[in-house]
Amino acid sequence: MLPRLFLAVLVGFFALSSSSQAAKVTDYLPTGHPYNQAIPKPESTLGFGIGERHARHDQLLNYMKALASSSQRIKLTGIGQTQELRQQVLLTISSKNNLANLNEILAKRSQDNDAEDPTLPLVIWLGYSVHGDEISGANAAMVVAYHLAASENTDIINMLENTLIVLEPSINPDGMDRFVQWVNMHRGSTPNADQNHIEHHQGWLTGRTNHFGFDLNRDWLLLAQKESQNRLAYFHQYQPNVLGDFHEMGANGSYFFQPGIPTRTHPLTSTANTELTQLLATYHAAALDNDNRLYYSQENFDDFYYGKGSTYPDINGGIGILFEQASSRGMQQNSDNGLLTFEFGIQNHVLTSLSTIEGAWKNKDKLFNYRENFYKESEELADKENFSGYLLHEAHDSYRLNVLLDKLKQHQIKVYPLTEDFRLAGVIYTKEHSFYVPLEQRQYRVIKALFSQQTQFEDNTFYDVSGWTMPLAMDIDFYRVGRTWGLKLADNAWDSPAKIAEKSTVAPKAYAYAYAFEWHHFLAPKLLNELLNKGIKAKVATKSFSSRLKINAKVTNKDYARGSIIIPAGIQVQKNWRDIVKQSSQKIDIPLDSLHTGLTVKGIDIGSGSFQLLEPVKLLMVGGKGVSQYESAEILFYLDDTLSMPVTVVEQQRLSKIDLSVYSHMIMVDGKYDALSKSDADQIGVWIKNGGVIYAQKRGAKFLSEYELLTMKFVAKDEINQLFDMDNLQYQDKEILAGRKRIAGAIFESGLDTSHPLAYGYTDSRLPLFRNSTLIMQHSSKPFIAVANYSARPLISGYADKNMVNRVANTSAIVAHNYGKGRVIASTDNLAFRGYWLGSAKIIANSLFFAKAFSTPVSY
Repeated sequence: MLPRLFLAVLVGFFALSSSSQAAKVTDYLPTGHPYNQAIPKPESTLGFGIGERHARHDQLLNYMKALASSSQRIKLTGIGQTQELRQQVLLTISSKNNLANLNEILAKRSQDNDAEDPTLPLVIWLGYSVHGDEISGANAAMVVAYHLAASENTDIINMLENTLIVLEPSINPDGMDRFVQWVNMHRGSTPNADQNHIEHHQGWLTGRTNHFGFDLNRDWLLLAQKESQNRLAYFHQYQPNVLGDFHEMGANGSYFFQPGIPTRTHPLTSTANTELTQLLATYHAAALDNDNRLYYSQENFDDFYYGKGSTYPDINGGIGILFEQASSRGMQQNSDNGLLTFEFGIQNHVLTSLSTIEGAWKNKDKLFNYRENFYKESEELADKENFSGYLLHEAHDSYRLNVLLDKLKQHQIKVYPLTEDFRLAGVIYTKEHSFYVPLEQRQYRVIKALFSQQTQFEDNTFYDVSGWTMPLAMDIDFYRVGRTWGLKLADNAWDSPAKIAEKSTVAPKAYAYAYAFEWHHFLAPKLLNELLNKGIKAKVATKSFSSRLKINAKVTNKDYARGSIIIPAGIQVQKNWRDIVKQSSQKIDIPLDSLHTGLTVKGIDIGSGSFQLLEPVKLLMVGGKGVSQYESAEILFYLDDTLSMPVTVVEQQRLSKIDLSVYSHMIMVDGKYDALSKSDADQIGVWIKNGGVIYAQKRGAKFLSEYELLTMKFVAKDEINQLFDMDNLQYQDKEILAGRKRIAGAIFESGLDTSHPLAYGYTDSRLPLFRNSTLIMQHSSKPFIAVANYSARPLISGYADKNMVNRVANTSAIVAHNYGKGRVIASTDNLAFRGYWLGSAKIIANSLFFAKAFSTPVSY
């Protein structure tokens, strides 16, 4: 028998059919249900009814503000701004008394108590439209907010006395408006359900992604984007018991809710979590059954990668639930299940929003018990481990280390600085550069999720990536610590960026013969780019040297590795150049050394030809339809947002009209380059021969290979197929075989040639790379071309079939060679994956600044 509140909410619910045209919010709500007439309806603020057209983010926000100003049940909180300055907001919906005491309630929930306080409200978080073009969720949010703010149903009023409902009505405001603009621009006065209509086919970039082109639903764990960073602080403040994550899928689907495929649940997710998810699923099913709506569960989608809205709660004491509605991608679209309308999708998300609230409220005790047991089990699991924690160490680059520490802090993980040097396995780790992450803390499961290097799984087919180990992505050394004897830690956890001690540097002197800075700093490319663009002449050391420095009245020798940058006074022509250099280095926080003579203690002298003059970079990236918007976004984010380098993006469809001689460098990421003809390839070839430098990855590299601009050949698809024994397979094995043939996302180890100019700044030859394709370069016998080769046993995190791993082993990951006066640089991997893969990103910067510092003719 259904609970009384559920019946009260759903009796007479949704008289609309899939072909109807909604006009008023009450069309989505129960007939005869009492509502406070003083609470504004969406249509009174929007100027149109829910489902009549696509609301912009400002219109949605205006309505939520109107609700908050008229209802004592709603608190509107601004949580930050997007890159395009749209406001991110949360609506907290509860009783007047709970909202008046909200800070006290949240403070009690955030305490590390051994037991849950049953007097505290249940917290339900509903997040909508993280993909901006999956817009039915954001519109459903307005209906749900109105219903909860205006309903005078006694059961709902009583429920709000014991519940905090948090609505994030638009997780991706920038993507939402990009999509809404597209649809509103292309829709006609008469609805057009033809799937081929332009209304249903967005341009490049799509509204799915944020401003930079990132998929925010992959960023909960990685925290590369400000929208995610803004949200996460509030997530941990509220600590929701249940989180609903509302999406859309292809038009020919129906409606999905979790649990997903049972065998594709991460082992850190407890059985109790899955059981509660299944219990809540009965409420969603009942709601959809009531109106004969199609749905499914336990198919297609997995519950493995913890960087999504539906999975991140699973390692934070809550229950995350994914909802997927078939998308009209406009006002209406023909589908396998008939005419699919925009308002029909809104209706379904309203139904399951309310069923989530209903199911969670009716099972409050179970959810509280689950959360209490979750953290008790975390303590027990940590105690059973055969090691005590992780030691982090990075002696050369404080930027990458601090980025990692800050991400851990945002995840509420406590990391402790060392107060004394520590010896582990015969190696001394200095206190200035080392930190300790103990397993025995509340966030044990999050730690394991971030540090795990699992390579064996029950089910080897993944919807998303299978390996994402964060220290590997940052190229930060980390070690399991078995015993803590001798490990001296600070009393308080790390809380702010810690600069690595620069014992050999002082403020730059005004009379210096030359200035120098080292390339191992992650932001060194940012400083170099700024100096070159301000007219400062700089050179890169292609051989090592040592110089005598005077620091605090003491003279000392300092060694400079290949890749160090010098700024000689004798070649500068810019007025006030010393002030420019000093101000830029201070702003970017890269220390400068003052060299007082051109005669070095060891190695090349400052006037040597082994210091190569560097030129400003003028960069073009090939984009447009067919090119991966994700990989373009990742490199753009690294170059533009992190290094402050402008990138000119030209769609491949108009590349032939561009004068390439204006540009020094070109980037081609993964994609289908069908719009480029042989004449376009010839044009690129002439540009490279005349001195241009091109960096290409994955299918961008394959394009260069096919037109013989890249000397490397790629392993054919037939050869990969031959790696697998397909005899005696049954039809049911088809999906398993497909999973074995792909590399959905795993971490592979490469050996880096640290003497190569493209590896300047790297002090360790071991470089983890992220691989999510089966593109493999054939082994080349030509010397000096490989910048990085995969190791003999390359898989270090995530899943890849042993046949694929063996085929990748010992092949080239990054290659570079001459082409006429120019250079061709290629990789089979994504070097700036999802904006957090800082470890290999510098290869891209080195390709821009140091490509002419090497010479590798293919005729060796």
